[in-house]
Amino acid sequence: MTTVVAARRDNRCVHAAAVCFDLHVPESRSLKAKRAAIRPVVDGLRHRFKVSVAEVDHLDQWQRSAIGVALVSGTSEHLHDVLDSVERFVDTAADVELVGVEISYLAEDVR
Repeated sequence: MTTVVAARRDNRCVHAAAVCFDLHVPESRSLKAKRAAIRPVVDGLRHRFKVSVAEVDHLDQWQRSAIGVALVSGTSEHLHDVLDSVERFVDTAADVELVGVEISYLAEDVR
């Protein structure tokens, strides 16, 4: 509760986004092979960009995956910069093809 009050005094905004990347893993012939291709993407996003990441869909399919990424920032500019970098990282990842991207934004003024 005190955090919200302090944020109100400072007139800060919270900017958040959730992104779902729909991926195709063309060379995968098993769930083990798919996870071996997806793991470097998930770990790379987590460590390079300090975002929350998880495989969120198509867990039982050999050649499909969906990765969810969540990010919170103090400014919308920083949020968009990181989201652009994250998307480029996923798009250029080895062994996976980016099929689709779905972004949901939350811009909450906590004044």
